[in-house]
Amino acid sequence: MRQEALRHPTLGLYSRGEGNDMPKYVIERDIPGIGSVSKADLVAISQKSCGVLNSMGPKIQWVESFVTGDKIYCIYIAPSEAEIREHAAKGGFPANRISEVNTTIDPTTAEA
Repeated sequence: MRQEALRHPTLGLYSRGEGNDMPKYVIERDIPGIGSVSKADLVAISQKSCGVLNSMGPKIQWVESFVTGDKIYCIYIAPSEAEIREHAAKGGFPANRISEVNTTIDPTTAEA
């Protein structure tokens, strides 16, 4: 299997300033017990987030999230950290830490 096949289809190789004008962010949300909530609860949380995003317009985009025991790590594309904070406030979601992504790497980076 070629390494290229392992590349994530959504995130891929990302580097700010290489045709990627919109910043990408990792949002860390502390939510005790989130890893053991029901699928229905995750659906409801996702629907609420999407509703807020739709009301904010197309500039802010939710790419994906990773749910762990007590945290959710979300990947967003947005014009600014302020947009991420606005989404969190409107949705009632914590945004305990927001970090702008400078570059991503994956297994195909080793081939360069």
